[in-house]
Amino acid sequence: MSHKAPYPSKFWSLGGKPENLRLSSIVCPHNIRLAIATQIFTVAGVLIVFVVNLLWTQRLVRSLHPHFGWHRIPSTLLKLLWPIIGLTLIALITVTVQSFYTLRPRTHFIDRAVQLYGTTFLAIISFLPLPILALAFAVPRKQRHDKFGAGRLRVKVAVLVTGTMLVCFGASYRAGTSWKAPVPMTEPLPGYFHKAAFYVVDFGVEILTVGLYALMRVDLRFHVPDGARGPGAYSRREGLEEKLGA
Repeated sequence: MSHKAPYPSKFWSLGGKPENLRLSSIVCPHNIRLAIATQIFTVAGVLIVFVVNLLWTQRLVRSLHPHFGWHRIPSTLLKLLWPIIGLTLIALITVTVQSFYTLRPRTHFIDRAVQLYGTTFLAIISFLPLPILALAFAVPRKQRHDKFGAGRLRVKVAVLVTGTMLVCFGASYRAGTSWKAPVPMTEPLPGYFHKAAFYVVDFGVEILTVGLYALMRVDLRFHVPDGARGPGAYSRREGLEEKLGA
């Protein structure tokens, strides 16, 4: 099983599909199926970045505090988080599709409740790397950190914190506006639902994040050896510094 960080081209391919769908939905605003696909890929596309950020956070914690980071408890907690995230995504996709094809008020009420839970939960997930990293640096270390990947530790942290703050801003904005009372169709949309806000918060934030990760070669900086397991396992860096400087 490979432990390499996702290569930048994969980030671009993952981020490009939602953006293409959004542009298509503008050209065909009355296409319901296209609108559904756009909403689904908007959530699923950025969710991949949330998951990758958590994995990189785990690698940094294991580097700073090897014995704690490799302990069974934090590793198990993170593994338990994956099915919760997956089930939340499935629930969001289900209610998104259902809300387009039902007129029952009670069903819409349930769909909205699930959507509020989902957007709030994902906003929390997007924020998690920040307090985890803060605690990892606040707790005194008993030994030097276990180096991994290419480049300096401070650069890795700066890249991850910047990317996390960007996607957290987008997720928090989506969650905050979701909790606002629905606007009747007879009234104009408020400013936070304007197209400009949509493109800045969704399109702009994701492009900046993916562009940052591609530019900083996260595939090299967050790389760990295949089969890495236990304290000291990250030490084999396999000439990554030369590749980063190339």
